[in-house]
Amino acid sequence: MISLILGLIFIAFTVFASLPNGLNWGVEIITFLKGCAPVLTAIVGLIAVFIGIADIKDKQEAKKEEEAALKSSEDK
Repeated sequence: MISLILGLIFIAFTVFASLPNGLNWGVEIITFLKGCAPVLTAIVGLIAVFIGIADIKDKQEAKKEEEAALKSSEDK
């Protein structure tokens, strides 16, 4: 419950800070987002590659286990 209230407070502050009548940080926020976008997309891309590699390894492992189970059931 505390995290929900804290999240709403942070969202309200962000909206207030970016409004012209508030702290008027809109230009600085846009500049920050423009600067961090390439770095953020690179990090997200790396995470996606790692997840893809792990998924391929998991599929190969599952296929090996399935073949081993099929072979052991045929031996019985």
